[in-house]
Amino acid sequence: MNDYLVLLYYHYTLIEDLEAFRDTHQAFCDNHHLLGRIYVAREGINGTLSGLKEDVKAYMEHIERDPRFKGIVFKVDEHHQHAFKKMHVRVKKELVNLSLEEDINPKKLTGEYVEPKDFYQRMLDPNTLVLDARNDYEHQVGHFRDSIKPNVRNFRDLPNWIKENSELLKGKKILTYCTGGIRCEKLSGWLKAEGYDDVGQLKGGIVTYGKDEVAKGQLWDGQCYVFDERLKVPINQVEHVIVGRDHYDGTPCERQLNCSNPECNKQILASIENEAKHLGGCSPECSRHPRNRYVASHQLTPEEVETRLNY
Repeated sequence: MNDYLVLLYYHYTLIEDLEAFRDTHQAFCDNHHLLGRIYVAREGINGTLSGLKEDVKAYMEHIERDPRFKGIVFKVDEHHQHAFKKMHVRVKKELVNLSLEEDINPKKLTGEYVEPKDFYQRMLDPNTLVLDARNDYEHQVGHFRDSIKPNVRNFRDLPNWIKENSELLKGKKILTYCTGGIRCEKLSGWLKAEGYDDVGQLKGGIVTYGKDEVAKGQLWDGQCYVFDERLKVPINQVEHVIVGRDHYDGTPCERQLNCSNPECNKQILASIENEAKHLGGCSPECSRHPRNRYVASHQLTPEEVETRLNY
């Protein structure tokens, strides 16, 4: 039975006394048994949390009573349990880091908000370039068909990649997308500031697109990576195409795990069989790491480790 709700949201607004806001916010969440991660900065709030339905609804009402958050939009999923282990409310310099010399204020400059049904139609235009604003490990789990994933590890590296590949974007109608929309607020605004005129962003992000009654998640392949213990959620209501590939043998795969070397922790896709064969390490060095978590949790002897790695 789905007695819990998982919440994803953000809102750009001025928050002045960050430490006081953080402390009272943390207390409210603790008193309502909520778990998750909430970031606050002078420019606003960005959060994802889980809790029993009545507690999450009390949280939403609490936020909506604050005039600073007028118009906030919550993305809500039902779930059968908590999607987090702890509750953290943390102060940050920026909600999302683009490392710009002159920061973008989405309240003043951002790309056109494109409703899911219109986003679907625009993707069919051959002169449209669809740009994934997420990280590589998110893209490998699922993405819009034929979308471009810039070859960067971090969101802050996107502007440099775009400058170096400007010919790819020249003359194109640009659509950006991310999980809930917050990264696209600044990225699309930066693209406008750089002189790209026709820039749109998926309103509500991928999670909203998957629930739209018209778009029905179409043209999305794979699943959507989420930053909680669910790890991924389905998007396409019409068809399911597996785009993920097993880290070890390249076969279709959607099973996610972290490299068993705690000093690496790289996110990969792998079957249970391949994880066991390679002791969960993303490389031979990680498989043989002295603090390998797979080895420790399965209490493997040095002889058993060598047997598996010398198959």
